Amino acid sequence: MPSDACILGIETSCDETAAAVVCSGKRVLSNVVSSQIAVHQPYGGVVPELASREHLRAIVPVVRQALAEAGQSYESVHAFAVTQGPGLAGALLVGISYAKALTFALGKPLITVNHLEGHIHAVLLEERQKGNFQVEFPLLALVVSGGHTHLFLAEQRGESWVYRNIGRTRDDAAGEAYDKVAKLLALGYPGGPIIDFLARHGDPHAVRFAPAQIKHGNRGVPRDKQTQHDFSYSGIKTAVLRYVELEGMRESIAARQKALAGVGKPRPEQVLELCDKKTLDLVGSFQRTMVNDLVSKTLEAARAHESRTLFVTGGVAANSELRQRFESDAAREGLNVYFPSRKLSTDNAAMIAAAAYPKYLAEDFASPEFSAEASLVLR
Repeated sequence: MPSDACILGIETSCDETAAAVVCSGKRVLSNVVSSQIAVHQPYGGVVPELASREHLRAIVPVVRQALAEAGQSYESVHAFAVTQGPGLAGALLVGISYAKALTFALGKPLITVNHLEGHIHAVLLEERQKGNFQVEFPLLALVVSGGHTHLFLAEQRGESWVYRNIGRTRDDAAGEAYDKVAKLLALGYPGGPIIDFLARHGDPHAVRFAPAQIKHGNRGVPRDKQTQHDFSYSGIKTAVLRYVELEGMRESIAARQKALAGVGKPRPEQVLELCDKKTLDLVGSFQRTMVNDLVSKTLEAARAHESRTLFVTGGVAANSELRQRFESDAAREGLNVYFPSRKLSTDNAAMIAAAAYPKYLAEDFASPEFSAEASLVLR
């Protein structure tokens, strides 16, 4: 296998149709993402059927644009890579079907990638571009997004990477909690960026939210769903709802919802003008609680496993307060922490092509029979 191989990556696990060409696992020639935010915004969350339809509409032009920007063609790339899971089954199948068609027509290798591994390799991709990056093991990775909150211990064996899941959410993912709270407060979609912006204008200590108490060995939770360092975010979502009801905030929420109804994609400043102090304090306190929980539990896991390196990746890793807290708290413990750029924090195909490169070198190619796996486990 040529070490300078160029791989066309395809990502359709949720609500972004993405394609990218990456060479040697680190040189990004193109990275095209077609967002569906406008489609799902009226619903305050991703509608799976609509997501699948949008992928069908966008997949061909997105891939063609990625090849054109890279100065490549279907024939010139060395292999194709596609997200197999986890994600929305219908959305995944769009990317997989197209990648299989390309493989069949052109006789090139096809590599399947776990979406979570893609997020981890987004960090590796950018650090390798700097040319002086050396991973120190044990490596701990927090993958935190709208659909996932996972902690993985990672190590490299030959060309391949292997993972052990030591923490996961018992219910809502962190990004999902952000979206649901934003929907409850009529702040817009997606919730993460707007809450991050509004939180700077509120008092983060105005509302006290109790931290989630995780009981390990809980009889109500199947053993295969329990890990050593778990998260839970359904409780804080309920606590926000209860605060809204007790503080009589329904009227102001309804007024904000009405004011934003005719605005396609409101700017954060527009939303800020429609928020009173009570709302801003609630948002600031919600974010502080979320960040405290993510940082404290991740660093607790890092100490328990004597980790030397920490990756924080996924859509929520773009959150400014989360980055600041990890950088300051990890530094105090002598722990090296790395993030992807904000562009590579959210779903993209460059991370899929980069994660496929070690598999390409190892000739770990997919069989024609594989299909989408909505709950694919990363190992």
